[in-house]
Amino acid sequence: MATSGGPEIEQLIQLMARLPGLGPRSARRAVLQLIKKKETLMVPLSAALDRAVDAVRTCEVCGNIDTRSPCGICSDPRRGEGGILIVVEDVSDLWALERAGVGMVKYHVLGGVLSPLDGVGPEDLSIDSLVKRAPEFSEIVLAVNATVEGQTTAHYITDRLAGMGVKVTRLAHGVPVGGELDYLDEGTLSQALKARTVI
Repeated sequence: MATSGGPEIEQLIQLMARLPGLGPRSARRAVLQLIKKKETLMVPLSAALDRAVDAVRTCEVCGNIDTRSPCGICSDPRRGEGGILIVVEDVSDLWALERAGVGMVKYHVLGGVLSPLDGVGPEDLSIDSLVKRAPEFSEIVLAVNATVEGQTTAHYITDRLAGMGVKVTRLAHGVPVGGELDYLDEGTLSQALKARTVI
């Protein structure tokens, strides 16, 4: 559905609609807000985007996104060597764990999960570089999503790391804090029962 504001505005709406969580309607509202607050919002946003295009880098060690490589996490001496390496699917997962304050750990971003139906194989992910990094750590935590593709990826990585003398663990899955059993799906309940702990 075209706007009545001209091709530049329509292009801006179409580009905004490509962002996750923004459909055409939300993109239109966002663009209108940018236009209404042109001097205080649109101009600074444009300048920040220009700076980010030149400054943003992908970390050559872990795959995080930062303005330097190695990134701030990889080059932080407080995180030390030989500790815990958390393997995540995407940078957004890394950032979520950092916001949660999981501790002085290091990360490895896979860049997705194995998905033969989508044509994503081991060579499309950063699994080889993970295998090379593995001996540097005492424990590798596979923090992948509890989807079929995530489980497949975790099993594949576990097989690749077998015999390397490094402890491989997974995040616990099950009943979330504040969750009510009646609202949980059968898979979550089953996993929670299998992963039960002594109190």
